Amino acid sequence: MYNELYEKAGSELIRELGFRYKDYRKRMKYTQKTVAEKSGLSIFTVSSFENGSFTGVTLANFIKLLRAIDHLEEIEKLLPELPESPRALFNKRSKK
Repeated sequence: MYNELYEKAGSELIRELGFRYKDYRKRMKYTQKTVAEKSGLSIFTVSSFENGSFTGVTLANFIKLLRAIDHLEEIEKLLPELPESPRALFNKRSKK
């Protein structure tokens, strides 16, 4: 699966995110109009993202879309905070 991700173009990954987002929105029982109102984006933008025809979605707009369906915490999964390195931990202990 890891290698499959790297073989896909960025636009393909964004298209798949749009399809997945649509599933989340429907599960939350939100309409595209509701998401548009909550996010401040147009219905056209929401619809285009969900059907895969708009692959130029910005990160700022994606954050608005996550917030609109009450899943903003998922953004943490994109780049989770790294644990402290063993060297840094060692240096902290050495200074004590």
